[in-house]
Amino acid sequence: MLTLRQIEVIRAVMLTGTIAGAARLLNVAAPGLSRLMKHTEDSLGAKLFSRRGGRFVPAPEARSIFAQINELHRNLENLQFAIGALERGEGAEFKFGATPSIAHVMAPLAVADLRRRYPDLLIDLDVLKIEDAIDFLLLGRGDVAAVSSRLDHPAITFEPLAQGQLYCIVAEEHPLAARTRIAAAEIAAHPLIGIEPRDPYGRIITDIFARARLQYQAPIKARFGVTVCALVRQNLGIGVIDEFTLAEQNSFGLRVIPIEEYTTFRTYVAFRNDATLSSVAEFFIAALRARMRRAHEASEGRRPRRSTQPAPRDALSGAIS
Repeated sequence: MLTLRQIEVIRAVMLTGTIAGAARLLNVAAPGLSRLMKHTEDSLGAKLFSRRGGRFVPAPEARSIFAQINELHRNLENLQFAIGALERGEGAEFKFGATPSIAHVMAPLAVADLRRRYPDLLIDLDVLKIEDAIDFLLLGRGDVAAVSSRLDHPAITFEPLAQGQLYCIVAEEHPLAARTRIAAAEIAAHPLIGIEPRDPYGRIITDIFARARLQYQAPIKARFGVTVCALVRQNLGIGVIDEFTLAEQNSFGLRVIPIEEYTTFRTYVAFRNDATLSSVAEFFIAALRARMRRAHEASEGRRPRRSTQPAPRDALSGAIS
């Protein structure tokens, strides 16, 4: 049996006609190449080349071998091209979904990391309501979903993605803008934006006030966190929002105030139990997890120090949308 190295050397000698030329082509020393050629012919028990005037001429009886070597080389080149395309993501498509609090800021940052790793990859991001995530995966509309709450379904796996906190946001000119921390009772004393108790985001906010037995008013409601931020910038009220929506440039024009009460929530990445995640999906999940972890670490500096904190509760981590 010929090794790939022997095949490479035979072809180089075929192309150049000399050992010295083959050595230059392969960027190796000529004496070693000469010894390898002699060993190859001895092991085959046949001459592959005739020596004429210092040149190596393919032996007629070895023509079939040379034809196979050329064919093999073309196939190897095709294989290398296919591997390169795979590494670049060429011809592949990655479809994923995310709830708005993740999709609007964190997911684009992870997509940027993904694009650098797979520059030719086709990417399809679908912004999902939390209640649509199960159908999104089961119907095969996407490979993974980054969600802000863990749902129960026998066909779906949920893995922890990141942990975060909620913050109060006010416009820069609001009377509360100078505060360094705020209690739920103080938040409830002001008109709120974006609180809808019936949806997952509203439930986590409602729990903050319910535990303190507080009444609150929400004269303006908005579905998405980025919309809440835009309304608060207009000083139409104050809001409570997750730290991932506030990451990067989304806190511009706002004052972000830590809440005294405990507001920890969890996020998850979901995929079908019967699915094998691609290397692209695994890379994206790792990139998203790293981006969200850095965002959480950056936001921790805003929060007041606590001596102890209870473990995160699923009741508190009901999704942010």
